[in-house]
Amino acid sequence: MIKRKISRTIRLSRYIIYKETLVDYKEKFWSFIGAFVGIGLIAVTQSYFLPEVESLFLIGSFGASSVLIYGEIQSPLAQPRNLIGGHIISAIIGVSVAKLFPDVLWLAASLAVGLSIVVMQYTKTLHPPGGAAALIAVIGGEKIQSLGYWYVLAPVLTGTLILLVVALVFNNITSNRSYPVKGRYVNFPWQKKR
Repeated sequence: MIKRKISRTIRLSRYIIYKETLVDYKEKFWSFIGAFVGIGLIAVTQSYFLPEVESLFLIGSFGASSVLIYGEIQSPLAQPRNLIGGHIISAIIGVSVAKLFPDVLWLAASLAVGLSIVVMQYTKTLHPPGGAAALIAVIGGEKIQSLGYWYVLAPVLTGTLILLVVALVFNNITSNRSYPVKGRYVNFPWQKKR
């Protein structure tokens, strides 16, 4: 009896895990194209318009955001409000904490990420890469810290807007993909009713 129950649980678990990880090849293709173009545009902006600044415009949190907004487009964490709000709020908090505690890294880093999470939760803009944007403001080195609050505008706001525009284009090219999620977050005229 117990052996059958365990066997059934294992079979059911395998099925659920398998079904949950299935992604249509077309979805994978559009996820790749969106991420490639989004990150590519930020990198091109860096290379051609800001060549004297070494990779300042391309921050790590944009890679994590790309996973959400191109690969998991139905997630509440991937919606435009979360993408932009989470990054901006976290960047402001990160810069503020870095200015308040410039010489106490452990305190500044932990405060920046912790406060970012709480404020994103209160404002309903939770976006996990926002925590990275806050941390980058603290540990990003002299060049990032010398930007001060300009860090919020460029690279953070500018980069997230580039990612968002690309997501709005590539996540709505086919009838199978619709971004942002309709009805719950924002309704755009080009989105079809489900």
